Amino acid sequence: MNSPGEIREPFGRLLGEMRPKLHRYCARMTGSVIEGEDVLQEALTKAVEALPGAGPIANPEGWLFRIAHNAALDFLRRRAREKAYSDEDPDMIVDPANPTLDRQAAAAGLHMFMRLPVAQRSSVVMMDVLGYSLQEISAVLDISIPAIKAALHRGRGRLRELADEPDDRPAPRLSASERRLLEAYVDRFNDRDFDAVRDMLADEVRLELVARARLSGRKEVGTYFHNYSRAQDWRLVSGFVEGRPAVLVHDGNDPAAPPGYFILLAWRDGMLAGIRDFRHARYITDGAELLVL
Repeated sequence: MNSPGEIREPFGRLLGEMRPKLHRYCARMTGSVIEGEDVLQEALTKAVEALPGAGPIANPEGWLFRIAHNAALDFLRRRAREKAYSDEDPDMIVDPANPTLDRQAAAAGLHMFMRLPVAQRSSVVMMDVLGYSLQEISAVLDISIPAIKAALHRGRGRLRELADEPDDRPAPRLSASERRLLEAYVDRFNDRDFDAVRDMLADEVRLELVARARLSGRKEVGTYFHNYSRAQDWRLVSGFVEGRPAVLVHDGNDPAAPPGYFILLAWRDGMLAGIRDFRHARYITDGAELLVL
């Protein structure tokens, strides 16, 4: 009999390999790369907890997607924005393999996916964005193949309609105080004045280095900046991610390249209370709406 460690080691490797693909799914189900990461972390926690009692898993990848899908549905129910599934015509005929539609879905903004009913959204993402077959989608979502075909037909059609609509969402804005704090952090960081950066930390500051570590308190979080001081592959820019103030991180050796990842900051009473750094989870930028301040 395999020991728990022998079981968990290959499973841990699978989680690492699957994490970007699972995030692509969760981000499009929630309409946000940030909330998609929250759902992904919830799903991975559930998977690790369920593993000891799961028995032999014939299709680990499908098993993980089923957990991620259910976690996304739980999230959507909590947010109470849509019903779990829409009614579809099971006799609708659709061509499941269409490269043009694949490209349209892959290029669609995350906010567009949120305007699809959940059944359409999950089916389009799994086939046109992630490349799964009808049979694989049916197994993961526990929906019949005719229903998936119907959801694909309607979801693809709706995405085409949405692509032609103007984007009338208001541009993100920062208050003067928010802008001052964000720019001060970026300027001090780029100047490598990490003592000045540490002076901005609240006593109870919390750090999440996504997919790596969590630290809390000024002393622990202060060590995080030491690692940045030893690296040369970054240059920070103030900006927005999905309308939220953020630090966009460019390659210091190639400033013309798009941001490789971003960092979210949370302030309380003018002090830095939270840092969420995606340096080790760069899949986060796939589909993210990034805007330089």
